[in-house]
Amino acid sequence: MMGGRLGENIGLKEEIIQKACKLSMKAHEKSPGKPYIHEKTRGSTETFFAFPGSWSVDDWYSRSPFGEIKVDVSKFPSMKSVGNEEIGLVNEGFSRRFQELLSRSSLATEVEKAMSDRKQIIFTGHSSGARTGLNHFIHFVMRHDIVPRIMLTPLSHIQQGLHNILELLNPKSNYILQNSTVASNFVLSVMRNSLSVASHAACYLKGCTNLLLETVASIVELSPYRPFGIFIFCTGSGKLVVLDNPDAVLQLLFFCLQLGPEEQNSDFVNGMFGEHLVYESELQESLNMQDVTYLVNLVDVPLSADATNNDAAALNDLGLTTRARLCLRAAGELEKQKMENQKKIDSNKDTIKEALKKIQEYKTSCEIRKIGYYDAFKIQKDITDFNANVKRLELAGIWDEIVEMIKRYELPDGFEGRKEWIELGTLFRRLLEPLDIANYYRHLKNEDTGPYMVKARRNGIDSRRNGVSMRRGWRSV
Repeated sequence: MMGGRLGENIGLKEEIIQKACKLSMKAHEKSPGKPYIHEKTRGSTETFFAFPGSWSVDDWYSRSPFGEIKVDVSKFPSMKSVGNEEIGLVNEGFSRRFQELLSRSSLATEVEKAMSDRKQIIFTGHSSGARTGLNHFIHFVMRHDIVPRIMLTPLSHIQQGLHNILELLNPKSNYILQNSTVASNFVLSVMRNSLSVASHAACYLKGCTNLLLETVASIVELSPYRPFGIFIFCTGSGKLVVLDNPDAVLQLLFFCLQLGPEEQNSDFVNGMFGEHLVYESELQESLNMQDVTYLVNLVDVPLSADATNNDAAALNDLGLTTRARLCLRAAGELEKQKMENQKKIDSNKDTIKEALKKIQEYKTSCEIRKIGYYDAFKIQKDITDFNANVKRLELAGIWDEIVEMIKRYELPDGFEGRKEWIELGTLFRRLLEPLDIANYYRHLKNEDTGPYMVKARRNGIDSRRNGVSMRRGWRSV
């Protein structure tokens, strides 16, 4: 846990947060027909692009069950896992809307102009509008607001009521829901599916290896979307709870959506839709109060609702049960283990650098011997060639261990984007790949398996990997 104002701890100035929130609501409620609004202030270092939400079913679900597609890596090349070649997923409806914005408006031109003017660019939006922009991600979520949970539910479960619910939430619509059963069934389906997704994820957090999990996952339709970025939960009492652990956020999206002991079902359902409509006023009140709890060390989350510190009070306001708190702790333990794994990997940096230095010295010695680096290694006539091969194998072992940990998601999500490892991986690839190729043809492997570039080259950061990018693709909710 830590103190301080919200802006100080999430890396944005308070006035930027306030303005972004106001502009998101302005675009959402007061600018009908506009794909976005662009606001800039003379002399300011920031420029804002605000996007409205959409109330068309086709913009939420392009098809059953969840409407997800693979990211277009030609436009977003970093959205691909280097460990297992998995391409990140994105909602097709949201992606199509984003592409239309780029092709049918001046958005791209205005963003490029802001970049050339060295402006800090802030994308903001309300409801589905918040899913249009790409940068440093911050999400504000009302405790019971149904909208952030909708995409956890397959279209087939809510298809009959989705159009009516979107019309009900649309501030520009005069629609009045006549049948409360539609809303109740809709909410119940969203809660059920949120439970399925959160429970399945919680089993893995707690280390469950029961094969029944995979069987259930193959039968039950589970949403592929997952949280990303910083989430700020508004408790409803003016408090804000901040966390950036995606596993913990997923659990809160379910556990905060619970019926209180004194609440009637109808009141609860009405309150959920009401929270979406009073989003602006409640958020403004919370930002003014600055009663903020930062869940940094999740392993120490208090399990009892009777705890007396301020952090416990905020968790109580979110209505978290002991089971919910145990899930948060499990997410914290997994994050802690990933950080320990990263420390282990980091401890190998000096070993890697020293080995790469030896390879560089070997390359220089080949130049002095008037023989090509590739040819010398392929022929293997000198003791220095043998020693270089030993270093090559030593480095390959270290990199393969790193890649296997990435494949198993055993390292922090930010690891693949760390500049020092990208640079080290790039140097590794440039020095080692010629030796890998030489070794491949020295042993005539091409006669059995074909050309190296077709059959033998691996993508990523190990002994034949390109080493340029180590950023994992994200699935978003």
